[in-house]
Amino acid sequence: MNNHWNKWIYRLWSPVYDYFFNRGPFLKARRKVFDGVDFRPGDKVLFIGVGTGADLELIHFEELDITAIDYSEEMLRQAKKKFPPGTISFRQMDAQDLHLPDNAFDYVIASLILSVVPNSNRAFAEMIRVTKKNGQMIIFDKFAAKPSFVKKLLRPIIKVLGTDIGLSFEKLVKKHEGSTITIVEDHPVMLDGMYRKILIRKGKP
Repeated sequence: MNNHWNKWIYRLWSPVYDYFFNRGPFLKARRKVFDGVDFRPGDKVLFIGVGTGADLELIHFEELDITAIDYSEEMLRQAKKKFPPGTISFRQMDAQDLHLPDNAFDYVIASLILSVVPNSNRAFAEMIRVTKKNGQMIIFDKFAAKPSFVKKLLRPIIKVLGTDIGLSFEKLVKKHEGSTITIVEDHPVMLDGMYRKILIRKGKP
């Protein structure tokens, strides 16, 4: 995967993305991700890889100060159609290189993005950087605890479609957990635990 390829792939996905990933089990899983999240009016919230805005439709976005970024202009265009002008700041941006200040957001939300970007370590480090101290990161994504032989064979093929089925969350957080972040929740939400909701607080235990 690389940025140029992903931009082309998600140009193709953009008109039909909601049909596959914002209904049925995916919609049910997205709702679980936001269960119990205590947004307060005025909170600064960053959506990384906002796509077509599927997650934004599940929250009271009018009460929040929201920045929503995506690398694909076509996906952002689909998202903008759903919301009144001026209510959400949509910006085209690379999740691996956020042009945003340190410690800026109360919540950083990343749905189905760490398994998509070429360098998940860089994207995760950027998430941590822009989150306020004691702020929270909410992740909804697919992770492989221990890839099977079949998954190892399929992994390079599936990557061509713009996603990684072999990403290990445990390896991703290893150098950060306990020093800069604390795992608060880690729950399966779909496909027998392949898709997980992970809630992280920025700060030591």
